[in-house]
Amino acid sequence: MTTSEENYLKVIYHLSSVLHKGVNTNAIAGMLNTKASSVTDMLRKLSEKELVSYQKYQGVTLTDKGFYTAKMIVRKHRLWEVFLVDKLHFSWDEVHEIAEELEHIKSEKLINKLDSFLGFPSFDPHGDPIPDENGIIKKVDKLLLSEANIGHEYQCVGVKDSSPSFLQYLDKQKISLGSKIKIIEKENFDETLTLQLEKNTIIISNKIATNLYIK
Repeated sequence: MTTSEENYLKVIYHLSSVLHKGVNTNAIAGMLNTKASSVTDMLRKLSEKELVSYQKYQGVTLTDKGFYTAKMIVRKHRLWEVFLVDKLHFSWDEVHEIAEELEHIKSEKLINKLDSFLGFPSFDPHGDPIPDENGIIKKVDKLLLSEANIGHEYQCVGVKDSSPSFLQYLDKQKISLGSKIKIIEKENFDETLTLQLEKNTIIISNKIATNLYIK
């Protein structure tokens, strides 16, 4: 498979997990910053390889073969992110673009040895699950901080937004995976939250709260 084909599969995989239905060409074009006509041409190629099921005006879905292939691309991406953070000491806001390049390495043997070397991690540095070599993903019950109850204590387990700017904001607030968070107060007007974070009290907006996963 070409790098472009792999990128399309990964985008369809991510969009499918959000939409839970056939993905339209405009959504794919928006994610890849390309024209809808280019998306249609690629979907025909992927359909010929039996990686997607595509009918014009009805959206596209991954076949079983396509779904597994996409998960293996995601597996490589997230394992490389773990390696970059844990072994090379990159910060979590630096690794996404590097992993975007490394995910296209073809050697299955290398990726399985990397998985073993890292101790078979279940989650990447942003809290996203890592498929194992069979495509099995460990599930975790989680909710958004914006949905949490006042007075309860939670643990940060992931981020919905993994953009560098958001991750850098969390670093400034000393919020990371594993952080203990207790909700002290919630404003009725704009749903601003007052949090107890370790020994500090901080105030965050609803926008921040809707991008933090807790359990």
